[in-house]
Amino acid sequence: MLVVADDEQSTVKQARAGSPDAWDALFRRYQLPLYVYVFELVQHEQTSLDLVQETFINAARHLDGLRDDAKFGSWLFRIAHQKCVQHWRKQKSSPDFAIELDDESSEEQLDPREMLIRREQEEKFMTLLSQLPPAHRSVLLLHYVEDFSLEEIAVITGARLGTVKSRLHYARNSLRRILGEQSGPN
Repeated sequence: MLVVADDEQSTVKQARAGSPDAWDALFRRYQLPLYVYVFELVQHEQTSLDLVQETFINAARHLDGLRDDAKFGSWLFRIAHQKCVQHWRKQKSSPDFAIELDDESSEEQLDPREMLIRREQEEKFMTLLSQLPPAHRSVLLLHYVEDFSLEEIAVITGARLGTVKSRLHYARNSLRRILGEQSGPN
């Protein structure tokens, strides 16, 4: 969960004062979670990198507008979410669902069978996730991968809490339906 500790609130305050070291610390803390979130929505590596970079640029420009330093993480994810929406609008079509899975250094510690099973599970999950509409995919990622509360997701996505609950409900049902169709009668 992206909970902001007191020391992180202090870092945000230092960043607001113009400290490059504070911005570096915030960038290191959030670059990977933001990239994972954005990549799962846009499904394109370079576009994801660009959108994360744009997110941090916007955050640097508008940090004075953040009223509560404790909400820096959800504020940053909201900026990233808005960047994804802007990207989709420019595309005027559904996102490309090509999946690129990179090798992970943690896999070196697994035996080959465990690595294969893990890779297959990741690929299956990513394939299932890619079949959902972006709004449902976004809510699932924010809730289950990034561990944001439903209230935080409402802030990030700019949707009402009831809408977030509804999207999560329909996303879960869609995944169940897709799984049922894939397993079907043997």
